[in-house]
Amino acid sequence: MTETAGATPASMKAVVMHAPEDYRLEDKAVPSPAADELLIKVQAVGVCASDLKAYAGAAKFWGDENRERWVEPGITPGHEITGEVVSGSAEALALHGVELGDRIVLEQIVPCEECMYCKRGWYWMCGPHDMFGFKHYDGGMAEYMIVPPLARAHKISSEIPPHHAAFAEPLSCSLHAVERAQLTFDDVVVIAGAGPIGLGAIIGAAHKNPKMVIALDFDEHKLELAKKCGADLTLNPSKVDVYEEIRALTGGYGADVYIECTGHPSAVSQGLNLLRKLGRYVEYSVFKENVSVDWSIISDDKELDVLGAHLGPHCWPAAIKIIESGVLPLDEICTHQFGLDEVQKALDTVADSAGASIKVSLLPGA
Repeated sequence: MTETAGATPASMKAVVMHAPEDYRLEDKAVPSPAADELLIKVQAVGVCASDLKAYAGAAKFWGDENRERWVEPGITPGHEITGEVVSGSAEALALHGVELGDRIVLEQIVPCEECMYCKRGWYWMCGPHDMFGFKHYDGGMAEYMIVPPLARAHKISSEIPPHHAAFAEPLSCSLHAVERAQLTFDDVVVIAGAGPIGLGAIIGAAHKNPKMVIALDFDEHKLELAKKCGADLTLNPSKVDVYEEIRALTGGYGADVYIECTGHPSAVSQGLNLLRKLGRYVEYSVFKENVSVDWSIISDDKELDVLGAHLGPHCWPAAIKIIESGVLPLDEICTHQFGLDEVQKALDTVADSAGASIKVSLLPGA
């Protein structure tokens, strides 16, 4: 028997992807949850660079003319999701450990639990890789959405603004990048970029208490935010020679760790050059184009550890705890909120690299 928290309308507004650069706001029936599913009323959904890349028609792999698109036609986008549980059977509620009226955030991926990666515990690298808002499962750019049984849901306080709660997704991603870096107390850590992912990496790195956290960005306002998030030092590459500054701080050796969060190709070679020998490079970005570097720096020159990071596995409880603690300047990080009917404006705001936005969100109920 399905339990509901009050009356649910028959229809709703939802953004639907039809083709690259063709997202439409449509009237759809509110979905009915199956016996093992939940229905949530979406309260906020973040918009990020991967949404923008998918909107432009990007594919999974560069250089493949028959490549699979990131987003299936007919899918509702949106993967940085928070919402209120409004309907679900006792079975489904128990499965996710929630009750009607709880606010939850959802991990981006819905793992299959059948592939080699899932069976080995690497669920975030699931082979089919079905993700909310990209493939198979409708995302959060709608007034209501289904939470399937294999989804990973986490409770989060209803006392905080919904767009702050939705920041749990990018923050968990950032924390995973920090975990990949394996920071120690002696490390000098450089984080390139003070956007949503970079600020989250600064937050995570500062919580690890290394010797120094250095933030790089061309925007002075973002650098001020980086300080509020825990950066010990901020540097603007347009104003100082960051290579010379960091060499001077490290006895001429270079940084121990570099975490790349800009998505700009120039930041990759910058990081390789800023690192000391045997340093650690972590990549967490969405690039618009291919990146070329001198691989001899990685091998013959420095013997670097180069690490990728994907999604936010096992970092959601920490991200939620940090957000709920109130220590972050989330009013300054979560800069722009729009209604569903302004989805194009939200995408354009994210695309405007010269603009003042940091974290852009849609509020379906607004």
